[in-house]
Amino acid sequence: MNRRDLVKLGAVAAGGAIVVAGASKAEARQWDSSYSGGPVDRKPESPGLPTKDYRPVVTPNGQSLPWKIVDGVKVYHLIAGEIDHEFAKGLTTKCWGYNGKVNATTIEAVEGDRVRIYVTNSLPVPTTVHWHGIFLPNGMDGVSGVTQRPIPPGKTFKYEWTLRQHGTFMYHSHYDSMTQDAMGLVGMFIVHPRKTSSDDLVDRDFVIMLSEWQVVPGTSRPNTLAMADFNVLTMNGRAYPGTDPLVVKKGQRVRIRFGNLSAMDHHPIHMHGYRFKITATDGERIPASAQWSETTVLVAVGQTRDIEFVADAPGDWLMHCHMSHHMMNQMSHGVPNMLGVEPGTLDRKISKLVPGYMTMGQNGMADMGEMGMPMPANSIPMMGTPAPFGYFDMGGMFTLLKVRDDLKSYEDPGWYVHPKGTVAEEAEAAQLAADGIEL
Repeated sequence: MNRRDLVKLGAVAAGGAIVVAGASKAEARQWDSSYSGGPVDRKPESPGLPTKDYRPVVTPNGQSLPWKIVDGVKVYHLIAGEIDHEFAKGLTTKCWGYNGKVNATTIEAVEGDRVRIYVTNSLPVPTTVHWHGIFLPNGMDGVSGVTQRPIPPGKTFKYEWTLRQHGTFMYHSHYDSMTQDAMGLVGMFIVHPRKTSSDDLVDRDFVIMLSEWQVVPGTSRPNTLAMADFNVLTMNGRAYPGTDPLVVKKGQRVRIRFGNLSAMDHHPIHMHGYRFKITATDGERIPASAQWSETTVLVAVGQTRDIEFVADAPGDWLMHCHMSHHMMNQMSHGVPNMLGVEPGTLDRKISKLVPGYMTMGQNGMADMGEMGMPMPANSIPMMGTPAPFGYFDMGGMFTLLKVRDDLKSYEDPGWYVHPKGTVAEEAEAAQLAADGIEL
């Protein structure tokens, strides 16, 4: 074996992740096709149609971007502009978004579609749109200064190419990205397969964009310079209790597509009551033999992940980021640590100067949302909402999967009614004694 053969063997052992030095032009072309989707462009196919060719996705708290067909091309109109956006009741800020939504305007198409996307800039500053993870001609990649001129305020640019892959992707501004992405100029781009197989078929197909924000209580705009202490964590631009539930019927096969364009943080999304399979990354669908089961999926910054499961267990099941501070809202951040502090006569003394003063947090944070204390202007409690068994002490990057035996519509069915004898309750003394439990 000579030196060149040894290098080639090493490349094979590494899974063929590189094109080795000395590879033939034919080999290089083969590798290029594998990773860039083939030629720079491809012959378009007839436009894929909803219901006939694919099941449209559902964007909770959001929308799918409308399109029309002109001479065999799918034509979209994406409008970037300023929006008065409500994260949850009581917290509204000036954000930037697409077509009147923040983080929640989904573009849908089919592999082989020719797409023409007009982008109108209604912002006071230039912008562009980068199509994150999508194969396209370099001049359509949307990078200001490198592949195109920025779109000036009031102008409309045209992006056009043929889709030659399928999967879960994203799009976002690529002009002053630190500011514009953090103001809300991000979205999901779903490309359905041209030929669906049984593996691709689901009954409910949800899309969720994960984002984080810093909104100082009393202010009206996100702080785009923040690198830590994000205090508003969202799914499709909304923080619980402002998030719509995911409503499904028992027995349905469900797909949830997550995208993460947060500024700094990865998000481990955990689902109660179920295990699911991780079926796709932003690279491609994972072969069935290589998929694996989890109850938590880690969605890193700049990545997408698809999960799938059969909804066979009725109930209201939590789905949330498992980073503890991401399960709370605005007013849980920047609070001094009072755990274990004994206030003594402090409340009485300070109340002489600040009427109604109350020391909080010495026994933890669970009861602070329920207290209903006065809040600063344009802010929301750290967590919680009334629930069937008392006050529910979570917020932020959180929603509910609501599985029901029978549904007349996919509107929120309200809280789950548990069958008798299926709820954890206080143990009776006789049962404790019978089981040999001493207290």
